[in-house]
Amino acid sequence: MTERPVLQPGSDHPLVFEANPGRVTVRVNGRTIADTKRAVTVRESNYPAVQYIPIEDVDRSLLVPSSTTSYCPYKGDASYYGVSVDGERREDVAWVYERPHPASDRIAGHLAFYADRVDEING
Repeated sequence: MTERPVLQPGSDHPLVFEANPGRVTVRVNGRTIADTKRAVTVRESNYPAVQYIPIEDVDRSLLVPSSTTSYCPYKGDASYYGVSVDGERREDVAWVYERPHPASDRIAGHLAFYADRVDEING
């Protein structure tokens, strides 16, 4: 079995975590599925900034666990969720690092949503 690499953020791959002082909401089919004032903005390398929302601030009754997983050498193992809203199901709209690598522990238990798989992310 091959061990997966664990990499540390640095000048070649910066990874910055900042508390978002504003309110962040996520909507699907006109329904708010996440609403928080405790989001963590993650700026990673040259990727667009991503809002990570505490799972406690997400309507978990709408989440549908997915079998999809991925691995990031900077953050760790991610699992995915779909959502089901008013009879419409969307697959793999959000991901979470339950137990991220130590350098990314600020996002443990926080969901991030794909902007192109939900109707809107504000904040």
